[in-house]
Amino acid sequence: MTNNQSLITGFMQHIVVAITGASGSIYGVRLVEELLKADCRVTLLVTRSGFDVLRYETGLDLSGSVAERREQLRARFDAPERLDHYDEDDLFAPVASGSSAPDAMVVCPCSMGTAGRIAAGLANNLVERVADVALKERRELLLVPRETPFNRIHLENLLRLDQAGARILPAMPAFYHRPRSIDELVDFLVGKILDNLRIPHRLFPRWGEGSATAKD
Repeated sequence: MTNNQSLITGFMQHIVVAITGASGSIYGVRLVEELLKADCRVTLLVTRSGFDVLRYETGLDLSGSVAERREQLRARFDAPERLDHYDEDDLFAPVASGSSAPDAMVVCPCSMGTAGRIAAGLANNLVERVADVALKERRELLLVPRETPFNRIHLENLLRLDQAGARILPAMPAFYHRPRSIDELVDFLVGKILDNLRIPHRLFPRWGEGSATAKD
């Protein structure tokens, strides 16, 4: 369902965004901003290593209890009504149940450890459990791996996830739109994620728009 359809029917898409310990947490932060701008309801999950990388790469320091972190996030994104947050160990969170499964989940960035555990169906924490729910309920599951180079284990895990119904969207920004800043590179990738969620955006020019001279 597109965002336009959501506005017509009054249906608010619920998207879970998970930030893990891979480099590239800026992608997850920017994605949350755009999802909220598109009137989606967002549940943000962050692993312990994800908190460390988030602090190191973006300066966003989330501390205290889960309730305190939730309030910090709502203040950061200015979305008190549409942004939720749970601890990674909280397997009693609503999103852990298939009966209240979100419309989609995006693991952004996705570490190879997280990808491997999801591929194995371990569901040891809330991020892995929500991903497992998305697969079993046939909901959208997008993984944004940020690793290079991939070894054979990485590739086999990603193939296994694709075969299980997940979509693999590596953090590979394009250059045909002639980006002039890191923000434009980030926006390209976030725009590709939104495309896969069928959410309209104007984060980058489409092929044939503007002065692009090379195809994505």
